[in-house]
Amino acid sequence: MASGRAAAWRAPPFIDPPGYARHRPEETLLYRLVEEHYPAFLAAREAAGRPLPAHVQAEFEAYLKCGRLEHGFLRVRCETCHAEKLVAFSCKGRAICPSCGARRMAETAALLVDEVLPNRPLRQWVLSLPFALRFLLARDPDVLTHVLGIVYRTIAGHILEKARLTHATGATGAVTLIQRFGSALNANVHFHMLFLDGAYLTGTNPPVFRRIAAPSAQELQTLVARMAERIGRALEREGLLVRDCENSYLSFDPAAGGPLDDLIGHSITYRVAMGPRAGQKVFTLQTVPAEPPEEPKKGVAQAAGFSLHAGIGIEADARAKLERLCRYISRPAVAEERLALTERGDVRLQLKTAFRDGTTQVILEPLDFLARLAALVPPPRTHQTRYHGVFAPHHALRAAITPAGRGRGARPTAAAERPVPKHASMSWAQRLKRVFAIEIETCRRCGGKLEVIASIEDPALIERILVHLKQRPESDPPRSPFASRAPPPQTPLL
Repeated sequence: MASGRAAAWRAPPFIDPPGYARHRPEETLLYRLVEEHYPAFLAAREAAGRPLPAHVQAEFEAYLKCGRLEHGFLRVRCETCHAEKLVAFSCKGRAICPSCGARRMAETAALLVDEVLPNRPLRQWVLSLPFALRFLLARDPDVLTHVLGIVYRTIAGHILEKARLTHATGATGAVTLIQRFGSALNANVHFHMLFLDGAYLTGTNPPVFRRIAAPSAQELQTLVARMAERIGRALEREGLLVRDCENSYLSFDPAAGGPLDDLIGHSITYRVAMGPRAGQKVFTLQTVPAEPPEEPKKGVAQAAGFSLHAGIGIEADARAKLERLCRYISRPAVAEERLALTERGDVRLQLKTAFRDGTTQVILEPLDFLARLAALVPPPRTHQTRYHGVFAPHHALRAAITPAGRGRGARPTAAAERPVPKHASMSWAQRLKRVFAIEIETCRRCGGKLEVIASIEDPALIERILVHLKQRPESDPPRSPFASRAPPPQTPLL
């Protein structure tokens, strides 16, 4: 029998679904490297007279708080059995945080497949740029936009011509995802463009799609040479490029350079950015034989340092393949599983695919590793996803061809009471379910719905809750929601 003060009821412990575990960034190598070496990196930049820009500092500092319960969390509870869990806040970073990068990857892919890209054949066009242009585009968002516009117009003009249409009678479109990194965490601005493999006739209702054949090797070579010439002329007119009969040179005032120019330049050219070896080539390990020189691969053309690839086509009904491709081209820069430490404490980065010279690993000192990360942070207020042609927000055909049916001139149908709602950011639970088929919106104990009941941001309250959780034994059995009490008194019958 129990007597005295009733024991407080405690909710049953939350059960995570199979295959899911809460992300604990403090246990990862990347987090430990940033936490340990970021203060020294920041001080070294200030001592060199090149302090980190505010948006880069904010990226690092937000990452150190991402996923840590100590900096705030949501309380999530099952409506039926009242099992609770804590969900830490995210930093929503755009370059360093692999967790937030994975969230953005899943949401971008879902948005493009569900609401933007129609059920029509598509083709991926990938343009790589010369080193000098990579540097220029990485430091100047306006020049990047200008160059991207030239690239789009060149390819779009080719598609319309091949479809036997003009700008007055036809329209095509593309979605560009701008990647700022290479496989070795080097700064490498390049374009992944998902183009319609054809064009729409603008004088029909509904718009009629006219498909074209895949580009031939000769067409690719003509296109990449045309892009190189048009981009060169445009930059020369703006005074950013000086060309002679043999070479081209960037032309800008070094005194007006940005605080990240040295980090970006060293990262692009695979050189050490900080420390006594600054300016030297980074250490690499070549563990496989070098590939012999060979002809360019099918679907690839090169000219003047530009490389154009258009070998991946996607049929109209291959939506799963399209979503996988969208995830790949919007993936985060850092893959934690490919990072390791050497015996000396340097960072060893395993390449996903060996380079042509047989390089499979890159060795970076910790401060140089952070310099690589800093060079990848995009400038503030610059979009990494761009919409062109019929996918542009104000194009007359956008509402008629996109799955969401939104755009200029969109009208709700008679059967619909309201237009299709605008895209809302997916929750992390929805992203897990979409990408990994992991369901965390439903309680595994009772099947009830999980709901957010509180947002905890007060430091004192956060500390009290976390101290309480640390003191609470994990193996305590769940208790009845009613307090224990003594049996009722027995009344004598005789």
